[in-house]
Amino acid sequence: MNLHGIVAPAIGAVNPFVSATMQVSTGYTTNPDGSRVPTYSTVTGQVQVQALTYKDLKQLEGINMNGAARAIYFYGEFNGVLRARQKGGDIVTLSDGPNVGKWLIVQMLETWPDWSKAAVVLQTD
Repeated sequence: MNLHGIVAPAIGAVNPFVSATMQVSTGYTTNPDGSRVPTYSTVTGQVQVQALTYKDLKQLEGINMNGAARAIYFYGEFNGVLRARQKGGDIVTLSDGPNVGKWLIVQMLETWPDWSKAAVVLQTD
């Protein structure tokens, strides 16, 4: 049962969904000098941006993140750093609303078959 699909219209009436572009990590390429360059595939969609809850903040203790942080709900599965798969964190770019900018997924807070919740931190260019 997709509970997010059931409650999303009601939540969207209070806190509107915003357009987002997700850069999904596909690994990296290695340059001739040995440096690595991350590679991404791009996906677009609608996301819900909210403040982190107390429980979220407790879950994030110990990862030493600084700066502006939010929770983002979205359809699909995205990831933070997956060292075993040699992938970096996915990047969410918000182009409208009060949270415009590039946000790095630092931790997945919830993953379900149809939707996910991630903790993100605002990145500087």
